[in-house]
Amino acid sequence: MPFKKIVLLAGQWDTTPVVYHFLQQHLSVDKAIIEEGVGKKEFLKKRIKKLGWISVSGQVLFQIVVGKRLKKNSAKRIAGILQQYNLNNKPIDKAKILNIASVNSDTCLLSLNQLNPDLVIIHGTRIISKKILQQVNAKFINIHAGITPRYRGSHGAYWALYNDDEENCGVTVHLVDAGIDTGRILAQGKIPLTQEDNFITYPYLQLAEGLYMMKESIKKIEQGEKPEVHNTLNSALWYHPTLWGYLWKRITKGIK
Repeated sequence: MPFKKIVLLAGQWDTTPVVYHFLQQHLSVDKAIIEEGVGKKEFLKKRIKKLGWISVSGQVLFQIVVGKRLKKNSAKRIAGILQQYNLNNKPIDKAKILNIASVNSDTCLLSLNQLNPDLVIIHGTRIISKKILQQVNAKFINIHAGITPRYRGSHGAYWALYNDDEENCGVTVHLVDAGIDTGRILAQGKIPLTQEDNFITYPYLQLAEGLYMMKESIKKIEQGEKPEVHNTLNSALWYHPTLWGYLWKRITKGIK
């Protein structure tokens, strides 16, 4: 049975319009609920508590020294990926956007229940709480930038290459539960890398491949199927690389 109403629940990212327009083109989307980003101080405080100040300092230095330069130099490749996959990154019509502070807020819960979607597509939000998942009568689907469960968390393609595990350099479409990228896997696949790709462009390839995988998964669900992928991979959670970790692999293995 076709989904009657689809809502996009997303963070404020450059790729959010890409997801919205893909949904609008292929599936139709009723509303884009977009949450504010976590404040830098709050984010760093939580990350230091979890990983320690040395690792977090290395992550910050990576963004300052490497991340910004890679992003600037990758603009042409990103545009090429969008064109290759027929993706649109134009701004979303403001009339279609509902801004909220957090996906876990009472405002978000109220808005979702008022919209009453039967499918919610997730893109780049905080970890969604049990309260939201249990009190909204809809399926929640996410495109994760990595092969789960081995590459949960952040930058799954980069870490697969870092670990000489190109076979698992890919993307996962999964149902969302209260864990971190632990929901039932609907589809998985590798991404087609080129010499032009790097830390910044991997997620664009993952999203591009993942969107079409998600479309097919949704089609199967609408036809009454229960798509599911099983694997025997170990489970691990990954974060942003440190400056020294990135430079070491860049120099010794050429991992960009």
